[in-house]
Amino acid sequence: MFVRKKPNKSGLVSVQVIDKSQGKYKVLKTIGSSKDTLEIERLVAEGKSYAQKQMGLQEIDFTDHRRIFTDVLSSISSHKLVGIQYVLGKIFDDIGFTQINEELFKDLVLYRLVYPKSKLKTTEYLYRYEQKSYSEDDIYRFMDRLHSRYKDLVQKISFEHTLQVLDGGIHAVFYDVTTIYFEIEKEDDIRKPGFSKDGKHKHPQIVLGLLVSKDAYPLAYDIFEGNKYEGDTFLPILEGFRMKYNFEKLTVVADAGLLSNKNVQELVEKGYEFILGARIKNEKESVKKEILGLDFEKDQSRAIKKEGMTLVVTYSQDRAKKDRYNRERGVKRLEMQLKSGKLTKSSINNKGYNKFLRMEGEVALALDQEKVDMDAKWDGLKGYLTNSTMTKEEVLENYRHLWQIEKAFRVAKNELKIRPVFHHKRERIEAHICLNFTAYKVYKELDRILKSKKAGLSPEKAIEIIQNIHEIGLVTPNKEVIKKTIILTEEQKSVQEIFGF
Repeated sequence: MFVRKKPNKSGLVSVQVIDKSQGKYKVLKTIGSSKDTLEIERLVAEGKSYAQKQMGLQEIDFTDHRRIFTDVLSSISSHKLVGIQYVLGKIFDDIGFTQINEELFKDLVLYRLVYPKSKLKTTEYLYRYEQKSYSEDDIYRFMDRLHSRYKDLVQKISFEHTLQVLDGGIHAVFYDVTTIYFEIEKEDDIRKPGFSKDGKHKHPQIVLGLLVSKDAYPLAYDIFEGNKYEGDTFLPILEGFRMKYNFEKLTVVADAGLLSNKNVQELVEKGYEFILGARIKNEKESVKKEILGLDFEKDQSRAIKKEGMTLVVTYSQDRAKKDRYNRERGVKRLEMQLKSGKLTKSSINNKGYNKFLRMEGEVALALDQEKVDMDAKWDGLKGYLTNSTMTKEEVLENYRHLWQIEKAFRVAKNELKIRPVFHHKRERIEAHICLNFTAYKVYKELDRILKSKKAGLSPEKAIEIIQNIHEIGLVTPNKEVIKKTIILTEEQKSVQEIFGF
């Protein structure tokens, strides 16, 4: 059976599937016809696919040969899930994580991506689908040694692979923090209540700091006490990273939550270039006056000098609309609370829109319209502080990459289910974070490969597909074992072609 391209008198080329039987050629199917070269090649590919399916159907005629069908079924000796190892396992190996010669490490990382449940649930899944048997003690013994033995190596492997992906160039790094909460009431030396980015303010938590490269490839991480000010997590991770890999020059990008005078001073003293989100409303009066006097009609971004540094200020109409909408909604809520008498003197603070309140007499509260009007002048404005020699366009382009680290945290929380954490011992908490860091690295490499191959698949969709790729083993009458990967859908075939299994 083969595919034939047959020119017609009309100038079209017909693509046909031909079968040869008893010395005679027979047209099984005409796939289509076209003059376009690319369309003809697509029709040929479709014809080959059709021919392969027909030949596959001819291998075992289940309708006419019930005995063969029964014999085949009874000869199946094994059935296991292989798609995960063929795709995620290959990526894990290619990154270099095989330097950690522990099969359980690989299994826990891969199944964090596929089946992000408790470690014990994961072992049940591994036994059911891959016939791998791990005991509860195996899991906990490994967790207890993972952080102490492998944390630094995991980060080193991730860094070295990222260098390859980025062709040896890491010139800027991006830093942010998130919080990971615990379903417990009692705090300890690491799990403490603090400002929660998940809105779980009553739950003990830890603070996770993450350093990534351009395109959010993970480089380094660490965890801190749950009540730690995020600005104080910044320098320890950054300095550790630079010293470990001997960077002479490094630009660091971070959001406004990490902008403190102390941090800026230390960054300058230690020779870093930086781009930090700026709190322009908190600047000195002279700087604020200059900002509000800027003209954005011809240029949506302007730069001013500030104490030897550059403050880039941008204006966005969309941001202005959002700022105005949020403020008006907040003011309406305040007005309703004022009418109901729910607000007291203690309500006057800088939290949210309470900053618009003022005292009127000894007891009464009122809306301070002057503050509201002043706030409106800042609608649509955003600032970025830098000590680099970059143009304002380069500053903005680098800062735009910061959103990708926020996406990294979303992946960790939604796809990898990094929280809530149910471990109690610090070394197991550390191990849990290490597993998730490694899993995120594998996720990012999967994402990169899919994009480079223009697969049109998200990592989540690819992971869904490979969970249904199985292998069966059959024993022939002469005791030979034949193994066959079962590819049932076009999506599975597409993934198979991308990863070559």
